[in-house]
Amino acid sequence: MNPSFSDKKHPSYTSHSTTRQDMTDRTPPACFEGLRYHSISTWLKRNFGEKTIKLAIDGGFTCPNRDGTKGVGGCTFCSDNGSGEFASNIEDQIRLLSDKWPRARYLAYFQNHTNTYAPVAELRKKYEAVLANPKIEGLVIGTRPDCLSEEVLDLLSEINRSHFLWLELGLQTMHEKTAQYIRRGYPLSCFEDAVQNLRKRQIEVIVHTILGLPGESEKDILETMQYLNGQDIQGIKLQLLHVLKGTDLAEDYVAGKFRVYEREEYLNLLIDCLEHLDPSIVIHRMTGDGPEKLLIAPLWASRKREVLNLLHHEMKVRNSWQGKQLQ
Repeated sequence: MNPSFSDKKHPSYTSHSTTRQDMTDRTPPACFEGLRYHSISTWLKRNFGEKTIKLAIDGGFTCPNRDGTKGVGGCTFCSDNGSGEFASNIEDQIRLLSDKWPRARYLAYFQNHTNTYAPVAELRKKYEAVLANPKIEGLVIGTRPDCLSEEVLDLLSEINRSHFLWLELGLQTMHEKTAQYIRRGYPLSCFEDAVQNLRKRQIEVIVHTILGLPGESEKDILETMQYLNGQDIQGIKLQLLHVLKGTDLAEDYVAGKFRVYEREEYLNLLIDCLEHLDPSIVIHRMTGDGPEKLLIAPLWASRKREVLNLLHHEMKVRNSWQGKQLQ
C-alpha cells in the first residue's frame, strides 16, 4: 500500500462534494473556495493537503479503434500520439517540478490511447511499476468504456482499495449521430454500463467531452451536460475542439466542412455549460492543450492562461457560477 494512504481516509469526491440542496442562496457554493466553479486544483489541494500534479506518461498502449479491432485511424480528432503529446518520463518531470514545488504530490496519468487495452497481466505489471515509485500517490487512467472487461475491472478495484485512482472515459458527446461522425466506435449504452460497473466498485469516474464538434449546436452540447448530470460521475473535462495536423478532422476543416469557435463564442458557451452542470461535478479541464506545432485551429486556444483569465472575469461580471441554472 502506498504509505501516504496507510493512515488516513482515501480521498474521494463524495466526502467533499456539494449537492444542489446546498445552494439555497444566489451565490457560488462555499466549496468553490472563491472561484465560480468546482476546480480540480482546489479539490486536490483540499484532499491531499499540498499542491498535487498529474504527470502524463505513455504506457505504450494502442487503441481498438486503431488496430483494426473496432476500426483504423482512430477517432477523427485524435492525433497519432493518441491525445498524449505531453507525455514523458516520470522522474524527469518530477525533477523539473520539484524546485518550484518541493512538497508537491504526484499522480501518474496514463494518457495516450486506451490504457486498459491489454492483457490483465500486462496492465498489472505497468500499473504496479509506476506505483512502486514512492513519490506517486496514485493513478489516473484514460480509457474507452468498451475496454473494461470483468478482469480489468477487478484489477482496477484492487488498485482502488490501496491507492488513489481515477478512471477517465472518453464520451465526447451523448449524440449518436455525432459519435458516428467522429468514429467513436461504441453506443451510449456502453458508456452507461461502464459508469455503473466502475461505480459499483467505488471507482471514481471522469468524463471527457468536446465542445464544438462538427454539426453540434449549443442546444446539443447543453443536452450532453444535462445528460451527464444524471450519470454517477465525479468529474468532467470540457475540451475545446482542437483541429490538429494529420487528423481526418483536419481534412474536413481544410475542406470547409465546419468552422471552429471564436474566443468570445467559446467563452459564452463554456459559461452556459458550467451553469448547467451539477455543482458536485469537479471541473478538470475547460480549454485544452493542443500542441502549437500541430494546432491548425483555433489558434487563440494556445493562449490558455489568457483564456482562463477572461473566463474568470466574465463569470464574475455576469455573477455566474457552476450550477446556477439548476436552482
